[in-house]
Amino acid sequence: MSHAAERAQIAADVEAYLHAHEHKELLRFVAVGSVDDGKSTLIGRLLHDAHAVYEDQLSAVQRASESRGATRGEGSAATLDFSLFTDGLKAEREQGITIDVAYRYFSTARRKFIIADTPGHVQYTRNMATGASTADVAVILVDARLGVLAQSRRHAFLASLLGIPNLLVCVNKMDLRGFDLEVFAAIRDEMTGFARRLGFASVTAIPISALRGDNVVERSARTPWWEGPTVLGFLETVPLPGTTPDAPLRFPVQYVVRPSLDYRGFAGQIAVGTVRPGDEVLALPSRRRTRVSAIDTLEGPLAEAFAPMSVTLRLEDEIDLSRGDMLVAVAAPPVVADRIDAHLVWLSERPLARDRTYLLKHTTRLVRAEVEVVSHVVDPSDLAERPAETLALNEVGRVLVRVHGPLYFDPYAQSRSTGAFVLIDSLEGHTVAAGMIRGAAVGAARSARSQVGQAERLARFGQRGALVVVSDPDREVAERRAFTLERVLFDAGSLTAVVEEGAAAAVARAGLVALTATEGLPARVEVDGVAVELGVDDEATGEAVRRRLESLSTSA
Repeated sequence: MSHAAERAQIAADVEAYLHAHEHKELLRFVAVGSVDDGKSTLIGRLLHDAHAVYEDQLSAVQRASESRGATRGEGSAATLDFSLFTDGLKAEREQGITIDVAYRYFSTARRKFIIADTPGHVQYTRNMATGASTADVAVILVDARLGVLAQSRRHAFLASLLGIPNLLVCVNKMDLRGFDLEVFAAIRDEMTGFARRLGFASVTAIPISALRGDNVVERSARTPWWEGPTVLGFLETVPLPGTTPDAPLRFPVQYVVRPSLDYRGFAGQIAVGTVRPGDEVLALPSRRRTRVSAIDTLEGPLAEAFAPMSVTLRLEDEIDLSRGDMLVAVAAPPVVADRIDAHLVWLSERPLARDRTYLLKHTTRLVRAEVEVVSHVVDPSDLAERPAETLALNEVGRVLVRVHGPLYFDPYAQSRSTGAFVLIDSLEGHTVAAGMIRGAAVGAARSARSQVGQAERLARFGQRGALVVVSDPDREVAERRAFTLERVLFDAGSLTAVVEEGAAAAVARAGLVALTATEGLPARVEVDGVAVELGVDDEATGEAVRRRLESLSTSA
């Protein structure tokens, strides 16, 4: 919509305009890539060509561009430097790089957008992880002159790890390669081939020149061979991950509202699902059941509330709840565990210390925790795993975390809201790591109600319980392989069963071999967190799993 048309609509009916604007879809996207790939220039060009820049901002950038052009010996007719629309720090403008995460907002006739412009330098990877944590789309820029770099692959890996469903690969600076189709195709094939191993829902590549504006907002006449969308066209039409109405309720309690003896409510933001008056809910950790009697807001009571609304719930029964507790759906409660299997992105310059405790922040819950085991560190450039004892700045590792008190969570692959956590330095108060929960850790402490020891189970069953995780980018393939392995192991004499991911740890603790299928990267099979060799077929893989299980039982 042009500015003139927008002004005319406001003049005709301002309330209708505001209502339409309020109910537009909101897309959050993050721009990532290596140094000097043109992230800030792309966002500046996008804002400029979409008429999302105020006149005073444009004037300031024009003056700054002329000044920078003069200092670079380009003369007085310096080209507008679009990166200055986002690089707001003095150090960023001096060095011509992005250091901190810059957020910008704009809207079109179809959608509203929140942009996170993130740094490209390796030492600022933690800033990139922060900006990407809530995004629906990751826009990765690749310099057409340099091709796919290690940092490009690193950012794609982190974007997939953080659960971003859609990847847009912008092959930038095509004007410096003569808009050559073969150059674009080579980079597209390499980047999308790598990205498809990471489990994105969609991967799209577009040839652009952020500086010249080719295929950013308007289609370029210099790429007649390109029939795909522009960058803005893609952002306006890419499917958004919608809220699932029938998702099970997760309501972390943030605050107890008690203004008088006649009122007691529990305030918070709905993390997942929908709630209505009359719904039966389960209170954690007490596990008491009750029903919702009312949903209150500042605007009055509601007949229904859903994620991510902030509301106050009143309950039919007097239940002891406080900050950090959770109200959940009775039929589908979350996983409850005090030892968790997770991926950890280390954000601190001080390495992980396994002999000290940290504060773990999960939804509204804050508890102490230790990292008991670092299984391996992932090399983002080729997804290789290498053994490690600790994690350093910007490293990503698979860890086992012990928590001083149970967490109520869903695996991160199912819910970013209840599957994410951060670790905080308890002395200095700064965030040292961001975590994505995979599930309950195998070997988590058994309930005090159990009177059967692991040695007794081993003597009875002749095997040690174990968790076998089968992952593949295609969930159907993972499930088929899990059931095939079940058959192979059962025929070999193992007591085994394919179970849902949330119940797998408990089944393994009970002494059975629990197989579970999950959609993930790359295609692999793990036994108690240790990868086994994939055979030429599932039977050969089953034999490798059987040997691993045998070694576990003999060493128990």
